[in-house]
Amino acid sequence: MSAALRFNMMHFMPYVHLPENHKDFKTTSVNFPNKFYDPEKGYELYQRYLEQLVLADRLGFDAIVLNEHHNTVYSMMATPNVIAAALIPQTKKARICVWGVPPNFMLPNRLAEEYAILDVMSKGRLEIAFPLGTGMEYWSNPVNPATSRERFRESLKIMIQAWTADGPTAYYGKFYTYRFLNPWPRPYQKPHPPCYIVGSGSPETIEIAAELGFGYSFVFVPQKTAQELNQRLRDRAAHYGHNIRPEQLPLLNFVYVAATQDQAEREYIVHVQRFPEDYARSSPQRLAPPGYLSIELLKIRAAVPDKMHAALDFKLISVSFFTAL
Repeated sequence: MSAALRFNMMHFMPYVHLPENHKDFKTTSVNFPNKFYDPEKGYELYQRYLEQLVLADRLGFDAIVLNEHHNTVYSMMATPNVIAAALIPQTKKARICVWGVPPNFMLPNRLAEEYAILDVMSKGRLEIAFPLGTGMEYWSNPVNPATSRERFRESLKIMIQAWTADGPTAYYGKFYTYRFLNPWPRPYQKPHPPCYIVGSGSPETIEIAAELGFGYSFVFVPQKTAQELNQRLRDRAAHYGHNIRPEQLPLLNFVYVAATQDQAEREYIVHVQRFPEDYARSSPQRLAPPGYLSIELLKIRAAVPDKMHAALDFKLISVSFFTAL
């Protein structure tokens, strides 16, 4: 890894064996019947995907990025910490990035403990990103989307206290109460592993990242927007006395390697189409449950979800996103 640039390898671990009639269903998330999941095929996929991630370490990728989603065919990684634990003893150099577990879906002290275990097991190779969770996740978890951001902020506060304060300490909040916050073990990295917020750049989550001095990973955000959001984070972080470094601003890239540009486009489009049209097919209702978005964001997104999660304009993606073919 150079001082200016690093390469991460990200995996969703999709269940690729969709039934022939899957197009009969409006979405492949939340309520897509799990009778179509075959554990035997799932076992084979887990072996294949773990081999791919271990190979990424051997090939010299700087980091392996894991992700969490629920009730969807495009991710068999409902608990990425389990996958991280499986990878740590099989990898040597790559950082293990759990990007990540929505802390507002968990007991924050339990999540702080799990991350501390992974950080110690890996001898300080862990990095963490905190997502609010897509709108789809709120149909799958008993958390009120209207209070999600408030719960998210409180969860982060508890986790940072658990990692950095000599215990036992106490915490009395709106959503959580701890008489004895005293986790064992504590993180290997001090004061804690590198942390990011991951999302599409809502003003609320940018403000949280700025206040805490966290990085921010903007996902599925057009190039121009990502650059603007990066600058907004820098400006707001400076307000809180933090300096956001370049390595705290990872970018999602679509990458495909071939001998020529024409060959790359011809071969790649078939694969990239499957993400929005098959594996991540969703609907506006699933993406924005009541209370999940502010009124301002709801207006902005109103016309977007079907384009982002049900159809593909390859030329638009090539122009809008960071694409290397």
